[in-house]
Amino acid sequence: MKIIEKINKYIKEINKIKKKKIKLSDILYIKRKFLNKNGIINNLFFLLKKEKNKKKLGFKINYLKKKILYIINKNKNKNKNKKKIIINYDFFFKKKKYKIGGKNPITLIIDKIINILFYLNFKLVNNKEIENDWNNFTALNFTKYHPSREMQDTFFINKNFLLRTHTSSIQIRYMSKNKPPIKIFTFGKVFRNETINKSSFNMFHQIEILYVYKNVSIIDLKNIILFLIKNLFNNKIKYRYRISYFPFTNPSFEVDIFYNKKWIEIIGCGLVNKKIFKNVKINYMKYSGFAIGIGIERIAMIIYNIKDIRLFFNNNIDFIKQFKFEEL
Repeated sequence: MKIIEKINKYIKEINKIKKKKIKLSDILYIKRKFLNKNGIINNLFFLLKKEKNKKKLGFKINYLKKKILYIINKNKNKNKNKKKIIINYDFFFKKKKYKIGGKNPITLIIDKIINILFYLNFKLVNNKEIENDWNNFTALNFTKYHPSREMQDTFFINKNFLLRTHTSSIQIRYMSKNKPPIKIFTFGKVFRNETINKSSFNMFHQIEILYVYKNVSIIDLKNIILFLIKNLFNNKIKYRYRISYFPFTNPSFEVDIFYNKKWIEIIGCGLVNKKIFKNVKINYMKYSGFAIGIGIERIAMIIYNIKDIRLFFNNNIDFIKQFKFEEL
């Protein structure tokens, strides 16, 4: 797609948004997608360097940017008495008894992946931490007595409800109410009854990516993963695919990163199992798709060279303030 076509496409998108009632979550989405460091506006200016007609195209990009800022400022003022979107505090204390921290490394990695996925035009959707058995297990092909259920030691609230063991439940929730094309992701905490030590914890974070359309293949899956790895790590990082097993994908793979002289799994992925499409009443003869699950803690441990997973959760201000000036 030529740069002028991209600009016109985004102008049409902004014009559609302008006509709707805009919520605070929409403003945050627009800011992240268009105005962040890795957002669409900066990317368009980067592409502009290779174009001949820089003046005309630059004018159109600035026009797009002004429309975005107008929508944000207009709706920000409307909602200023309800809730603030982003709050920047400047602290001035006479005494030095208070310490100022920074962003948790988990938040830094989540923000970075969100920006990458917004750049690729994935939509962020909400999911629930308390799930029912159907969404978390049965509809994802974890049948009642399937041995794969033992892979995830679960915190049950009662017979029907549990603390979700993975973010993959969004596949069932979203596809049950929406038909393809589907290009979404979600993130958040997941819970498993595991032993707490340096390398494991009973609560951790995942990002789930789902793409469903016509003729989606393993090549599409690998291209997204390659883009994620290159933007999270550097081009010299070694990674590999291993054939694996997940009930909701077929074929299934795990992606490992070579770090500290050993292979560490960071991603589980695969093509969406036909049984899942049957459960959500999507025609698997017409559509295909892929799902990707990313472990946030392991990526943060590799990028920031953190040896103990428990440091993420013990509220140690001396640990957190190390990341105060980290940029995405």
